[in-house]
Amino acid sequence: MHDELVDHLTRSTPLSRGEALRVIQDVLAYFDETTEEYVRRRHRELQAQGLVNSAIFERIDADLRYRAVAPPELTLRQLRRIVYG
Repeated sequence: MHDELVDHLTRSTPLSRGEALRVIQDVLAYFDETTEEYVRRRHRELQAQGLVNSAIFERIDADLRYRAVAPPELTLRQLRRIVYG
């Protein structure tokens, strides 16, 4: 699976085939995360860094625009509801 991409990575980087495959699997798993899972995870991470909710939700809002498959635009209220229900 993903042989062309594995071949490309092994040609263009010092990665072995096994390492390239693990990198691909990690990236795919990262982007397989649902919007809700991403919002909750990022909220926990940013909260652990000491940021306050107003800054956290602004950051998450900006970050969502750069996901590989951008989700529909969510309001700050919708982001809060994902985290707090």
